[in-house]
Amino acid sequence: MTSTPSPIANISDTALWVAYYRAMESERPDALFHDPYARLLAGERGKEIMQSMPQGKSSSWYMIVRTRTLDELILRLIEKDGCDTVLNLAAGLDTRPYRLPLPTSLHWIDVDLPAILSYKAEKLAGEQPKCSLESVKLDLDDLPARNKLFERINTSAKQALVITEGLLIYLTVEQVDSLAVDLHAQSNFRWWFTEFISPQQMKYMQRAWDKQLTAGSASIHFALEDSETFYRERGWKVAEFRSSMEEAHRFKREMSFAWLIRLLTRLAPKEKQEYYRKMSGYALLERE
Repeated sequence: MTSTPSPIANISDTALWVAYYRAMESERPDALFHDPYARLLAGERGKEIMQSMPQGKSSSWYMIVRTRTLDELILRLIEKDGCDTVLNLAAGLDTRPYRLPLPTSLHWIDVDLPAILSYKAEKLAGEQPKCSLESVKLDLDDLPARNKLFERINTSAKQALVITEGLLIYLTVEQVDSLAVDLHAQSNFRWWFTEFISPQQMKYMQRAWDKQLTAGSASIHFALEDSETFYRERGWKVAEFRSSMEEAHRFKREMSFAWLIRLLTRLAPKEKQEYYRKMSGYALLERE
């Protein structure tokens, strides 16, 4: 967590970066959400990372819109669909158990590397989560320990939501395949929130950030031409997909020249319009 010459020293530093985006949004008069802990968690290191990343500030829209979209989905699944357990993999510095109006009966499990969860616990000492919060210090590459955790949670959950917010893009296809299969093996894991990134979108991100991310062993790997088929073959159907560009337009947090992109998209053939729509977005998967 200390300052280094490289903007990203390790993959956990990306959590500081995203926390700073949440702090920026929370301090706007028209904020889409309020995270009173974000600036404390991001610290000066989070600000340094954002400022040192190419297009750091202008890229904030995607993370901000993702945060708001997932907030909405979580509350809806709990209030209307009976979700009683949330398993947040690579939870980083997420503060939803503290800032969302969650029922006390909800069981929320944060899973991440020991250093990042210890850092978060230290910063939030004295704060009370709204629900039952459990922190599990675990390297998700430790497959036996990971599956033991999944099995334990499955025995107590009735309808669980799994979150992999900002995680899969750093994994290989083989790692995501393994995770998808292992999650589906748990009969009470009903939903899974993740993101769809096309290979073309991944190339844009690599051109902007690959040098900085690679320096911290956080290279971008995972993108699919046909995400729906990939997950369906592993037992997960797309229950809901929200295009990041459409959500950004809805929330008035669009990137520069978004109006031009929308215009060019409308002028494209129908099949291309759908392709552009799905270049990046947020997906709620449901077990089949």
